[in-house]
Formats: sequence, C-alpha cells, structure tokens
Amino acid sequence: MFIEANSVVVLHFAVTDDKGELIDDTRDSSPLEFLMGSGYLVPGLEVELEGLAVGNEFDVTIQPEQGYGIYDPDLVQEVPAELFDGVEGVEPGMAFSADTDAGHRTVIVTSIEDDIIIVDANHPFAGRTLQFNGEVIGIREATEEELEHGHIHGAGGCGHDHGHDHDHEGGCCGSEEPKKEKKDGCCGGGCH
Repeated sequence: MFIEANSVVVLHFAVTDDKGELIDDTRDSSPLEFLMGSGYLVPGLEVELEGLAVGNEFDVTIQPEQGYGIYDPDLVQEVPAELFDGVEGVEPGMAFSADTDAGHRTVIVTSIEDDIIIVDANHPFAGRTLQFNGEVIGIREATEEELEHGHIHGAGGCGHDHGHDHDHEGGCCGSEEPKKEKKDGCCGGGCH
C-alpha cells in the first residue's frame, strides 16, 4: 500500500528549522498518526509523502510558502492591556484565542509595554524553512467514520485533542492555529 489521500499514515520523524534547531522528534515517543489529505500536515510535506510505502525514508526541505507561510508583520498588533482584564499573569509566550477581522485566530503575546500588550497572530513557524526526515512505519485505509470526521480515531479516541468536537481544522502541522505544543514543537507524537 502507498500513501495517498484518505489513507491513515504512521510516521516517525524529526523536524529542524533553517538554523538547525530541533523543533520536534517523535523517535523517543509515540509516532505521528494522521489522515492524509485532511490538512493535518503542512502542504509541502503532504506532497513529499504521497506515493511512499512502509519502510520508505524521507528527508525533505519545506519552504515557508509550503509550510507555515511567510511571516506577515501586519499580523503583529498592539492591543490595550484592558482587553486581558480577568486574565492573571499575562506574560510573553502565552497564547490566546481572538476574533479578528481575518476570523478566529490564535495570538501569542510577544511583549508587554506598560498598558499595551503586543500580540502576534503569525504561526510560530511562519517564515521558517523546515527540514523533515523520518520513516513511514504504517499505512492503512481510513474507516468511514474517520473519513466523515476528517481525522483518525485511535485506541485513545480522537486523533486530535481529547474532548474536542469534530469541527476543528487540521492540527499543528497544518492548521493556522498552533495547539498546546510540546517543546514549542510541531507534530508531537500521539494524540495532541
């Protein structure tokens, strides 16, 4: 069997950025399992994986345009601190959901200056070239339920965050919205 749209794929991989910084590595944890074509991965990686079989290794470079996009300075905004009233201990690095002119987005607090909080709606990996290398360790056909829901169902339940309903978009490897990511990383293994 080969990787194609609507197949469930299991990978072990590592990903580094253009500075050689390790972003994530599943080899010491659970492999990543996802539904191919669901938008869970960045588009460039999906293209590179298509047609591979179990046992095939990959080592691919994904440019920002096919990864998390070009960094857009217009997505950095100064907002009044009063918008965070009721939130204790706001500090750089914290993520919040926000309704913006561009729709629902996750924003990251980058700095705090007096009564102004600077937030960035770019994905944390926007503008970065990513290097993925790993191995395909499993492929299977998706169930009808998985195809209907747009994600896999594993032994622990949903292939994404536990407790979420089924109207989410992708995951940290493909969505605009970063999840709670281990080590500020991309595709942590197992359910996330």
